[in-house]
Amino acid sequence: MKNLFVGNMSFQTTADDLRALFEPFGQLARVHVATDRETGRARGFGFVEMPNDAEAAKAIGALDGKDVGGRNLKVNEARPKSESGGSGPRGPRGGSGSGGGDRGGSGGKDDNRGNSGGPRGGNSGGGRKERFSNEDYREVARQPREPRW
Repeated sequence: MKNLFVGNMSFQTTADDLRALFEPFGQLARVHVATDRETGRARGFGFVEMPNDAEAAKAIGALDGKDVGGRNLKVNEARPKSESGGSGPRGPRGGSGSGGGDRGGSGGKDDNRGNSGGPRGGNSGGGRKERFSNEDYREVARQPREPRW
């Protein structure tokens, strides 16, 4: 059983179109076109499962790079999610130099870009106070300091 990834498809491509494209190469177990949750529109890629590995290899060889609907298809063996890095929602990204509030906004990966937010996050702190204040922590009990050996 081989799971094939089909990428760079036209956004108008349906599962039936994909099935018609792959059926000449052998038996198909499943055809899935990825769609956007909100709009329901195709996302431009899909998956085809073929039970016979030889037929799947033949389909990859024939359809990879083939022009369909004005776009060159990308067909290869699908990798598991953990391998390709597509597991769930993305984590925090590098900042644009404007955020950070009390944390001194980072400018992304390179912090050596001159004026990248300043020591306290600049003026656009996302609705937070611009500077640290002791008044914010007046009612909070102080933690004892660790000794410096």
